Amino acid sequence: MPTVRESLLEAAFTALADRSWTEVRMVEVAAAAGVSRQTLYNEFHSKDGLARALARRETDTYLGGVDEALARAERDGGDAGERFASAAGWTLRHARRSPLVRAALAGDRTSHPPLPDLADALRARAALSLTRAFPRLPADDIAWACDAAIRLTVSYVIAPAPSDEDACMRIAQLVRSLLARHRR
Repeated sequence: MPTVRESLLEAAFTALADRSWTEVRMVEVAAAAGVSRQTLYNEFHSKDGLARALARRETDTYLGGVDEALARAERDGGDAGERFASAAGWTLRHARRSPLVRAALAGDRTSHPPLPDLADALRARAALSLTRAFPRLPADDIAWACDAAIRLTVSYVIAPAPSDEDACMRIAQLVRSLLARHRR
């Protein structure tokens, strides 16, 4: 059974599905969670406090998924392209589900509680994972490949490909081609 805090965060998240944060009202969030407005204020103190908690939850969920996707691809023995594509696939799926993540990746910081730069966090995590896994590849080339792959991933968040599988295949091909000169 979810806690009151989790219920309130989920109610606030659900409210963002069809409107901006400025249009979300605390009384509506409390009612959707089945608690009083006072309970909501006791838990978060203000709308800004609720926004910070929601942003933290979405950031943690997104980055935890990125880390798991990279780790799973590593366990499966994936090459650099497959590893980044795994994180990109998680990004595409999660951005469809989360208006906050989608807005953060698209650079829209006006209509939702602001999240940190998720593209930068994805770049850092992917580059670190690939640098550790492939120590013979120059770190600068890995960083460059990750930057290009993130830009392509974000473009698929904004303008989806026919399928996530197609998008991930193209992202993997991009990473492989950018790092190909070092496979000789």
